[in-house]
Amino acid sequence: MKLRLLLITALCAAQFTTTHALAAPRGFTVEDMVKMERVGSPLMSPDASKVIYTVRSTDSAKNAGHTEIWMLDLRDAHAMPHRLTHAAASSSDPEWSPNGDAVYFLSARSGTSQVWRLPMNGGEAEMATDLPLDVTSFRLSPRADRIALSVEVFRDCADLACTKKRLDEQTKTQASGHVFDKLFVRHWDTWADGRNTVLYSTALDATGHARGELANLSGSLDGDVPSKPSGDHDDYQFSPDGTTIAFSLRLAGKTEAWSTNFDIYEVPAAGGKAPRNLTADNPAWDGKPTFSPDGHTLAYLAMDRAGFEADRFHVVLMDIASGKKRTLANNWDHSVADYAWSSDSKTLYAGADDVGQHRVFAIDVASGSVKSLTGPGWVSGFDVKHDMLLVTYQNLASAAQLFKLKLGSPEMTQLTHNNAQALADVKFGEYEQFSFAGHNGDKVYGYVMKPWNAKEGGKYPIAFIVHGGPQGSFGNEWSYRWNPQIYAGAGYASVFIDFHGSTGYGQKFTDAISQDWGGAPLEDLQKGLEAAVKQFPWLDRGHSCALGASYGGYMMNWIEGNWPDGFRCIVNHDGVFDNRAMYYSTDELWFNEWENGGTYYKNPQGHEKFNPVNFVTNWKTPMLVVQGEQDFRIPFTQAMGAFTALQRQGIESKFLVFPDENHWVLKPANSVLWHHTVLDWLDQHLKQ
Repeated sequence: MKLRLLLITALCAAQFTTTHALAAPRGFTVEDMVKMERVGSPLMSPDASKVIYTVRSTDSAKNAGHTEIWMLDLRDAHAMPHRLTHAAASSSDPEWSPNGDAVYFLSARSGTSQVWRLPMNGGEAEMATDLPLDVTSFRLSPRADRIALSVEVFRDCADLACTKKRLDEQTKTQASGHVFDKLFVRHWDTWADGRNTVLYSTALDATGHARGELANLSGSLDGDVPSKPSGDHDDYQFSPDGTTIAFSLRLAGKTEAWSTNFDIYEVPAAGGKAPRNLTADNPAWDGKPTFSPDGHTLAYLAMDRAGFEADRFHVVLMDIASGKKRTLANNWDHSVADYAWSSDSKTLYAGADDVGQHRVFAIDVASGSVKSLTGPGWVSGFDVKHDMLLVTYQNLASAAQLFKLKLGSPEMTQLTHNNAQALADVKFGEYEQFSFAGHNGDKVYGYVMKPWNAKEGGKYPIAFIVHGGPQGSFGNEWSYRWNPQIYAGAGYASVFIDFHGSTGYGQKFTDAISQDWGGAPLEDLQKGLEAAVKQFPWLDRGHSCALGASYGGYMMNWIEGNWPDGFRCIVNHDGVFDNRAMYYSTDELWFNEWENGGTYYKNPQGHEKFNPVNFVTNWKTPMLVVQGEQDFRIPFTQAMGAFTALQRQGIESKFLVFPDENHWVLKPANSVLWHHTVLDWLDQHLKQ
């Protein structure tokens, strides 16, 4: 059955209709998007009377984002949010003190990233830590007597001062070379410098400030806590009595670049003992450990297949007294992204992709029964206490805002209205989910979006957007990188398909893309576009351009050689061009080995089967190539190769390069340039 989602949802109505009549409507622009305030995940106070969250704004002068912490009183239905922090440097990663009398957070306002403490009874924030190195993450003990924190150090140094001295000496040396004897040499967007992120703890005094000696909780384990590049304090957690910490870590050694074997370790919170591996029996990924409030159970997320980063994350419950483990809701074919315990330890609340949405589910710990708590849309963060659930909720026509709902009730109440005034005159494109018979007759889903100013009987050029991952989803969510409302605002219709390999449709569907990158997914894209054009007569198939990044960029290169008459133009951002060169130059080898059936030197045919470089002679469609030079996932030479192939054959092409960007375009000014360059490319080929 076709699912329909219109623009004017309750979310959008509350956010945008209050002042719509004040100005003539207009389309959404990249300048609008770059200036938007971004609401972060909620965190309720221990008594659930207040909520804190972050808001990221754009500092145009610094060409960067700036984050502050805000608070809202949940007891007052008419309460207005107010800002807790005010500083030139960002304030992030807030956490309540156990009794709710203070908020702790990270800030570099002193010159280095430290933990700060802001009392709730008035007064200015004070440094809770004063270390010679940056604190990268932290957690407070439930007993308020200890803080766990992570710091990047050289393992052969006896203390933090040694690491600081060595870093200072490195900045003074005239020689620029580095010697490596293992991978990673570089990871994501950073060259390795020999440091590990180590987990420490230290005592807090009666005023909530760190005063004691640092205890090394990682011990001699060779790895990072949190993991790099995107780990955070969800990688470790105190027990309810504050005596124990559980953390996840992948042993580095010589195998880190092709291993997904994270394990859960247990260690006394005060240190003094070597960490104990709780999941040595599982060679795949174990992560995000969290103790139940009653202290009887340790929950964590686990995968079954080693080397596969997109395997299904399921919840494992370990009885702390006996060590016995069981999988929770094993027949529920969803991959859990994040989760939280109920206060009575009887329910787990989990976020997971679900048919183009990302919902919060309640899982009964005893029976494993699952119930969805949120409707269509995308929950990007949540917190739950007692009978109240707070979520950051977004959809294809609205950025994330805070909402609350009472458990058991479908009604949500909006708490924040960031950007309402700035976007009061913006009219967003209407969107709709549809389905069709894709590869092997399987039901495949996609979305279409109209231009903001669509009229009855009109026909509109198509931006056909292909998501990355490839195990991801282009669903009912708001994005600051690939946002179809930007195209709707420029007069384009959009079509985007959750092809075989996408998440939220069961693990078998996700698995289907591995070793078949150019097979079923291409068939789904072809059939999906055809189905959309038949179903929605306002789509102008004769004026269409394909766009994609990462795997989507790979698909642009694959379309060039295997669907050469499909589009009038192509936009390829950070796309794989040559699978052989990609294997020998990318950072995370486990990804290429799983997706192509092993190492290149043992299974070259697996990598060559869907290698775009082998079909270059079929290329003829004009292509815009985009690349960040700091992208170590899909290195710069991949884009250079594609552009060379285009130029050497006389195919119309352009090359947009960002020396200071990684796999994503993050700086505000670069985002504006990126979008205008892309839209100009589309205008040139679809509107002239």
